[in-house]
Amino acid sequence: MDLYFFDFDKTLYAYDSRKRLPALSIASGLSQYHLAKTWWEGGFEIRAESGEWPTAAEYLAEYGRVTGAVITLEQWQQARALASTRIPGSIDALRHAASIGTVCLLSNNPSVFAESLPVLAPDVVAIVGENRLVSCELGVRKPDPQAFELALGRFDARPEDTFFIDDSAANVAGAASVGIHTHHLVYRDRVPQLDGLHEAIERFAARKK
Repeated sequence: MDLYFFDFDKTLYAYDSRKRLPALSIASGLSQYHLAKTWWEGGFEIRAESGEWPTAAEYLAEYGRVTGAVITLEQWQQARALASTRIPGSIDALRHAASIGTVCLLSNNPSVFAESLPVLAPDVVAIVGENRLVSCELGVRKPDPQAFELALGRFDARPEDTFFIDDSAANVAGAASVGIHTHHLVYRDRVPQLDGLHEAIERFAARKK
């Protein structure tokens, strides 16, 4: 059966950090600038996405140590949810792909996201079930070809029988480099251009016929 990998941020759900940082600032009492400078610009989020701090509790403890911001898991989830808005057309494409093959989430994100996904995107979880691969669990981030090789290995799948959609051109190129069929979801004026997505899935599904 064909395998379909879908990215999450800016692919299934739109993401806007400008809505997230103010909520984190209010929850912690620290400035947005301080949080962005210490954690994100300090490279800690990328390290978390690469597998450091493998549980939500460890992530939040390190976040507190680095930034001085003590927040709960619920506060983190609330801030993340404010920045995330479902893209109905992409969710429809995910549901369609699930009706003709196996679907799986393949996302660059930290452990706190992986544990929070059922709260943040219950509609996505309802479709993909346990097929959720997050970079913190793989130990490597897209677009590194190893991320895609490890993902394929989880399903014992061949790249030629796999389809991948992502908003990042670099991630799409990483998938293509190992032989995976791809679709690049582009944005214009911060709006995802969904024209052609369903057709791309149908062309992939019909390639053997």
